[in-house]
Amino acid sequence: MKAMLLDRPGQPLRLADVPRPEPATGQVRIRVAACGVCRTDLHVAGGDLKHPKRPIIPGHEIVGRVERLGPGVTRFKQGERVGIPWLGHTCGVCPYCRRGDENLCDDPGFTGYQIDGGYAEYAVADAAYCFPIPGGLGDVEAAPLLCAGLIGYRALRMAEPAQTLGIYGFGAAAHIVAQVAVHKGIATYAFTRPGDIAAQDFARALGCVWAGGSDERPPGPLEAAIIFAPVGALVPLALAAVGKGGRVILGGIHMSDVPAMPYDLLWGERVVRSVANLTRQDAIDFLDLAPRIPVVTHTTAMPLSKANEALDRLRRGDLTGALVLVPDPAL
Repeated sequence: MKAMLLDRPGQPLRLADVPRPEPATGQVRIRVAACGVCRTDLHVAGGDLKHPKRPIIPGHEIVGRVERLGPGVTRFKQGERVGIPWLGHTCGVCPYCRRGDENLCDDPGFTGYQIDGGYAEYAVADAAYCFPIPGGLGDVEAAPLLCAGLIGYRALRMAEPAQTLGIYGFGAAAHIVAQVAVHKGIATYAFTRPGDIAAQDFARALGCVWAGGSDERPPGPLEAAIIFAPVGALVPLALAAVGKGGRVILGGIHMSDVPAMPYDLLWGERVVRSVANLTRQDAIDFLDLAPRIPVVTHTTAMPLSKANEALDRLRRGDLTGALVLVPDPAL
């Protein structure tokens, strides 16, 4: 099969012919129909996340159809459409797994990081960590739900029961979680790169009550804020925007250093909390909720062979919504 390989961090991905993977016991092989391009892929490719499998096929927002069942798989049937998310394996025995916090597992496996992902024509995954994709969504439209949507949903649950919410960094995750927040009746404020009028207009079109630059203050204090941009300097800005008792949720797996800041910004029982990965229950809950809102993802499809170009566009912020890789007929 054709796949885009990362041989070592800091190098461009390499288009290669690799053996089609065979599903082991409990696994399924998926013929990939779409794979979202996530900021975490940038962190893997750039070496911000240490100890990836080498070489690794990135990609963890995978939608495809079951093409082959490994021994013992009864959960899915051949031809069924499923999604493969970031969380690909947990140990099941560490203290975190035993108490139901599998997102904090001591010995996890993550798709596109330790487990080959979806920047390929086929992918193998543990069937217990795959999920049926609801009808009514195309393959491309569904792909961003599997990370941008899931992480956004988990972050929003941490922010609740806030009724005024700020979102810093209006990319793939933000444009999904904003729709969920508006559906819940939460007054949502979007903070973009200063001067990014297109992103601000996009946010207002999705129902945000206010949109401005990250260097601006909202019209009044917020009850909570979610930061999706991997920029540590936004933490004190978000703390300054939330009132006493407010929460600032950090929605990224990697962030630049948080600068020194006066204790006054944190005082007043304000809370800063990170989001770590996701659980399978997050996926079950969100994939049930999304079509009932309904969440509409705004996507740009690019062929698999253009994965490096897609990553460059994401790095530059040269897009609205989410980028998704699709099979390349030229390969």
